Amino acid sequence: MVKQFDQRHRQSRRILIMGVSGSGKSTIGEAVAERTGCEYIDGDKYHPPENIEKMTHGEALTDEDRQGWLEALAEIFDRHRKDNRSVMIGCSGLKRAYRDILRQGDPDLIILFLDGDYNTILQRMEERQHFFSPQMLRTQFDTLQTPGPDEAISIDISKSFDNVIDQCVDKLEALD
Repeated sequence: MVKQFDQRHRQSRRILIMGVSGSGKSTIGEAVAERTGCEYIDGDKYHPPENIEKMTHGEALTDEDRQGWLEALAEIFDRHRKDNRSVMIGCSGLKRAYRDILRQGDPDLIILFLDGDYNTILQRMEERQHFFSPQMLRTQFDTLQTPGPDEAISIDISKSFDNVIDQCVDKLEALD
């Protein structure tokens, strides 16, 4: 049975669904957003052309490359907060400093961290023939500053797709 949120008595919220490439941000995020009545936005669609060009050529982005992109996502969170609308944005959010920029859009930002190990994610990427190279994935893991329980809700992605979605929905429901 698929659990749905009762939207009538719940305040809006802004949610960041984060993790390294291949962790399921888009797939899981879209499903969780649908079940919780949030709008889902793929943060990668807000990268400037220069960032897309670098990533297409296998170059890792620098903090400077990410700055404007993260600020644009923070503005989206801020607009939704001011309009009292719920939104979930999928974004890697690899460093705490990146998440701090995103929180400028909403100090009460809820963060779901899709937590999985390198081998699990690499295997999934190979199964779906993802363009991301193993070296780029390694770079993301090397950059990742794993959020602690004071900052994010950790979701174990080693389980089935449905289980991961249920974990996310249950954790969000527990916040109500």
